[in-house]
Amino acid sequence: MAKEFSASWRKSKQRRKQRKYRENAPVHIKRAFLSARLTKELSQKYGRRNFPVKKGDTIRILRGSFKGKDGKVDRVDVKKGLISVSGIEITKREGTKSFPKINPSNVIIKTLDIEDKRRADSLKKIRGKK
Repeated sequence: MAKEFSASWRKSKQRRKQRKYRENAPVHIKRAFLSARLTKELSQKYGRRNFPVKKGDTIRILRGSFKGKDGKVDRVDVKKGLISVSGIEITKREGTKSFPKINPSNVIIKTLDIEDKRRADSLKKIRGKK
C-alpha cells in the first residue's frame, strides 16, 4: 500500500484504508469531509442533503453532551475535521473555560451564511439543476 494520497482510490471495506485515505487527503479534499446535514426546509430549497460547514452558519448539535443546543460556527479546523461553536463551552476544574471541538457529522445546519459570493453561486448551480 502506497504511503502517499491516491486520488484514484475508490473504496475499501477495510477501516484502516478508510482512515488512511482521510488522514493523507490534501486540504481541498478534506474540506468536503466537513459537510453537515441541512434541515428539511433548506434541503428542499437548495435540492441537496448536505453542505460543507462554514464560519457563520447557525447549527444545532444532535449528539453528545451538548445535544439540542444551537449556536453559530466560530472556527472550522479543516486539518483536524472539527468545528467550534459559539455559546458551547466547558468549565475546567481549575476554572478556565475551553471550547470543545465538534464533529460536523453530529450537527445539522439551520441557516447558511450566504454572504460569500462563491458559496451562493454554488448553491444556485445546484438549484438550477432540479
